[in-house]
Amino acid sequence: MSRIFITGVAGFLGSHLAERMLEKGHEVIGCDNLIGGYLDNVPSKAEFYQYDCVYLNSMKKIMKDCDVVYHCAATAYEGLSVFSPHLISKNIYEASASVISAAVSNNVKRFVFCSSMARYGENKVPFTEDMIPKPQDPYGISKYASELLLRNMAETHGMEYIVTVPHNIIGPRQKYDDPYRNVASIFINRMLQGKQPIIYGDGEQKRCFSFVKDDIDCLEKVAFQKGLNGEIINIGPDEEFITINKLAEVIAGLIGFKLEPIYMPDRPQEVRLANCSADKARKLLGYKTRYTLKNGLQEMIEYIRTRGPKPFKYHLDLEIINQKTPKTWKDRMF
Repeated sequence: MSRIFITGVAGFLGSHLAERMLEKGHEVIGCDNLIGGYLDNVPSKAEFYQYDCVYLNSMKKIMKDCDVVYHCAATAYEGLSVFSPHLISKNIYEASASVISAAVSNNVKRFVFCSSMARYGENKVPFTEDMIPKPQDPYGISKYASELLLRNMAETHGMEYIVTVPHNIIGPRQKYDDPYRNVASIFINRMLQGKQPIIYGDGEQKRCFSFVKDDIDCLEKVAFQKGLNGEIINIGPDEEFITINKLAEVIAGLIGFKLEPIYMPDRPQEVRLANCSADKARKLLGYKTRYTLKNGLQEMIEYIRTRGPKPFKYHLDLEIINQKTPKTWKDRMF
């Protein structure tokens, strides 16, 4: 049995990962500041601390005697980062520096960093791990900077590390009352309230959506599998590369909602085509897509319907408000 430390354990990805590790008989310790998660996401058997990752001494204390660290915590707000760069950078880069330093200080054996597809930016699709990152926004820049810091610190101090790149994850437990991120959750929450989805630009941006349980299968393996030190691995499907318009259509069809989307101007720095190759994950981790997009969306719909649709909470401040700031956020249109 290993002691597993998970940042962002009340969040979407972190809570699923914690649940899997507990099922396998491991001890799980986790922290979360609850910016992007729900307290009831935390498994009851996990040792939970409501701590912010930026506080180094706190991280050192609660990470004591842990074997593996999963750094899942992130204010994962790609679009918002263009207008709140200080908040996002602090909670990505500074938080990562704190968690990495605590891991080195505690002689952690292996560190798993959950990065983002935002690292690739305007590269040609499908994104492959050997591409030079070209992040287009403060969020992607902060994620990539955190990767560089991890590599430097891990190689200097002899800690094994892996950079995983889960992308566009969907599923139950995702925060769905957040107006700044999680497009599928936003669409579902609005449609279940009888409201039309709001789409930025022409809706022809294309993405692949990854069901959380498929990603967890791979993330579980990277904690213990040999021969992965220093690897960067995309985790998620490269099938069903669809437009945002099509995503709205699929959700409306599953709910039985008459779709008449509301279109708003493009958001600055949004990448139009974003799709990762899963070839490396298939080779190294035996990755398989078990959930189709419809299967995953149906589980999300049932989760949100059961929990109850909610009003959107504008819980993060806009640092920059100008003519480029989306009206949906300035005027709280969600």
